[in-house]
Amino acid sequence: MSKQPLIIFDTTLRDGEQSPGASMTRDEKVRIALMLEKMRVDVIEAGFAIASKGDFLSVKAVAEAVRDSTVCSLSRAMEADIRRAAEALKPAASGRIHTFIATSPIHMKYKLQMQPDQVVEQAVQAVKLARNLMDDVEFSCEDAGRSEMDFLCRIVEAAIDAGARTINIPDTVGYAIPELYAEQIRQLIERVPNSHKAVFSVHCHNDLGLAVANSLAAVQAGARQVECTINGLGERAGNAALEEIVMAVRTRPDVFDVETRIEPIHIVPTSRLVSTVTGFPVQPNKAIVGKNAFAHESGIHQDGVLKHRETYEIMKAQDVGWHTNAIVLGKHSGRNAFRTRLQELGINFATEQELNSAFILFKQLADKKHEIYDEDLQALVTDTRAAAAAEYVHLVAMEVQSKTGETPLAQVVLNVEGTEQKAQSEGSGPVDAVYKAIENIINSGAVLELYSVNAITSGTDSQGEVTVRLERGGRIVNGLGADTDIVIASAKAYINALNALHNQVERKHPQGAGV
Repeated sequence: MSKQPLIIFDTTLRDGEQSPGASMTRDEKVRIALMLEKMRVDVIEAGFAIASKGDFLSVKAVAEAVRDSTVCSLSRAMEADIRRAAEALKPAASGRIHTFIATSPIHMKYKLQMQPDQVVEQAVQAVKLARNLMDDVEFSCEDAGRSEMDFLCRIVEAAIDAGARTINIPDTVGYAIPELYAEQIRQLIERVPNSHKAVFSVHCHNDLGLAVANSLAAVQAGARQVECTINGLGERAGNAALEEIVMAVRTRPDVFDVETRIEPIHIVPTSRLVSTVTGFPVQPNKAIVGKNAFAHESGIHQDGVLKHRETYEIMKAQDVGWHTNAIVLGKHSGRNAFRTRLQELGINFATEQELNSAFILFKQLADKKHEIYDEDLQALVTDTRAAAAAEYVHLVAMEVQSKTGETPLAQVVLNVEGTEQKAQSEGSGPVDAVYKAIENIINSGAVLELYSVNAITSGTDSQGEVTVRLERGGRIVNGLGADTDIVIASAKAYINALNALHNQVERKHPQGAGV
């Protein structure tokens, strides 16, 4: 007996990007979208087209690049939002408009300041307009987890009548409990007369650490689409993690009467790409994609795994992409081999000049470390494209003195808008000295909120990947830098963040866009 399809709706590029400091460039969104397409994600929510010109262009670029997956744009239940989304999605082989309005008493009263009848009317008008512009329309009841059941039934029925073919019941604030959330989905499907005309979807936030549990409970209750993100990225505590949803369904076919079309071997490479692009490291004990997910420290566990893998492993590490990134490149590899491997990773360069720049960096890296992994290549491409972008400040040279018993001293030379400037400073450590020297020139006024170091691969010659988070005037940005020298990587990350602060992009994300 064949299983029912479970639609995987990935919102890494939209809800994931709403994590403080996780903004992505248009090119980075396309890179991630192409990996999601390679993984066979059904629907890719590329952004919120009306939020800014940059968001509009990003949605359009993803719509142009992706051919196999449906590309989606979020919109409020407003005419301007819906028309902007439709315009951005014009190039898509398959497009979807995802429109939403709040349905909980607290949201309707304090945020929308609307009566329930007005909310239903606006939802219906929005869905009808979207259907006139595009065949595939999804409607979301924002804060459905705290909405009244009778009202939910009413607005869902009206939205389906208006033409919505996917109905999303999001737990916007992470308030739901699995058993109760499943019952909510079950009741909606049973009580709404036209529920058979729509696919019911769930979008769960992780404020209580229950996003995946709630999503899976809803699937057992009849939901047939799950909205999720790579690495569980998203606002506040994040969203349900795509990799956990997919592998739970795949690992427990005895429990779930559904199957996804996801190719799981691409999960780990995609996780690494998202981590590199956003600057959000994956915690070592993260399920599926964490470095320790398939590691065994206990002697008893090691002994069991050696005798029979399934004694302590319920999945094969290779199935999700671990240990599949063979060493394919080194210092003797040519330009064509380099280009071919990047294409296999879903990375293409717009110009030969960009490819040449990346290849030069690759050769420099190969002189420092003999074994080049896919993770190194992803970091290298991120570095190349950051360097190609218009930079307010650029690192020209750096010298650091650090001796036992003496205060570290750093000298830096920066190119600031075409002019070289030099400064030095002492610090409590070499990185602190470098950052203080940079600030002696830039005087950014930013507060360093996060400094994180992560080894990209194993070995003492591994590249160090440094993430820096800066805050200024309520604006938060992430900076990323990679190098086999951790102090240089730290300087790159700090300067990358300073450039992000300087190149401020105006955004109009309403607070309710988490859905």
